[in-house]
Amino acid sequence: MAEEVKVVEKEIPIGLVHPALLEPFRIRFFVSDEIVKDCEITLNPAHRGIERLMEGKPYEKASVIVEKICGICSSSHLWSSVKMVEMGLKIHVPERAQYIRTIVQELQRTTSHLIFLGHAMEVVGHETFAMRAFLLREMFMDLLYYISGSRVHPTAQILGGVRPRCDIPPSLGKVILETVDRAEDAIAKYVERLLADPLVMSRVTGVGILDYNTAMRLHAVGPTGRASGVKFDWRKDPVQNPAYKPFDFNMVVLDWCDTKARVATRALEIFEQFKILRQAVKNMPDGPVIDRTWRMGRMDFSHGYLEAPRGEVYHSTSLDDHGLVRNYKIRTPSCTNLPSMEEACIGDHLTDAVLTIASCDPCLSCTNRFTVVDLRRDKTRVMTGVEIIGKYGRRRTR
Repeated sequence: MAEEVKVVEKEIPIGLVHPALLEPFRIRFFVSDEIVKDCEITLNPAHRGIERLMEGKPYEKASVIVEKICGICSSSHLWSSVKMVEMGLKIHVPERAQYIRTIVQELQRTTSHLIFLGHAMEVVGHETFAMRAFLLREMFMDLLYYISGSRVHPTAQILGGVRPRCDIPPSLGKVILETVDRAEDAIAKYVERLLADPLVMSRVTGVGILDYNTAMRLHAVGPTGRASGVKFDWRKDPVQNPAYKPFDFNMVVLDWCDTKARVATRALEIFEQFKILRQAVKNMPDGPVIDRTWRMGRMDFSHGYLEAPRGEVYHSTSLDDHGLVRNYKIRTPSCTNLPSMEEACIGDHLTDAVLTIASCDPCLSCTNRFTVVDLRRDKTRVMTGVEIIGKYGRRRTR
């Protein structure tokens, strides 16, 4: 009779502060012989209460707070929020303004993908690739500054269009096109070397497996979901995002389902973003950049979905008779992508598991939790990202 093998699991805590973690959160790895058997991620130790801060404020003031949720996807939060109110109040947006909004969004998406590649290479341990990604990102940070006067918070979108100072004259359009042409060649060489580097590929290939069914069950979104074969991108939805209807671009979907796929998806998406930028600059129509004929007033609950760099970002609120914000709710991509990584890292070696979690490009400043209070039982319960999606989220099928 064979002897029973006793499996001893040990807990390896990481965080709140750790060199591989860009923001404060806590990971608990349960390992046996340095192989991850289970994982638990605790989010939001630095809760800022932004949803509560916006309640009772005029929407114009609340929208200023919205953009400060995150410095890497600030345009995504602002556009989703503004679009939500425009749909609720039926505010017309001039076509030229939609083109400018798209340009700002795709420029910031490019900076986000490049900073992801830089941080991913830091975790891998390849400092040269990391620094090159950050240097390539500078060109697009400069373009955001030329358009808006700010490298981090463009504050371009406002109700009815974009700020007049963010209009793009032909001279600036020429600079954008020249920068894209110059950057495309440099980034193509960078990506080619990255995907061919044996050190990097040995660390990311075949680890962090997130299969299609698990990605759908846990609502993995954006490049994280598309790297597992989930064919969905809010930019392709003409109802929620009509601004993208004029542009021809491909959705990058891979079925490798590993950490390499999540890195490659973002790298390849950059070239699709360049397609959108070229079309937007070359075909930008004449006309006003803002419509001021609307009037603020009561609005029932409205919803705004947008494809942020990390995936689906959702904003929802209602306005009272005076245009004051009521019950603002935000759901960000990391709310569901991080729980997906809890399962993806199972089976990884401990040294690969941290890289797996980083491969979803988590943004903790965006990720908010909320507490359910039961007054009758005098109890509270914190809901996880998966529970929020299951109860309040929007499910999709392939």
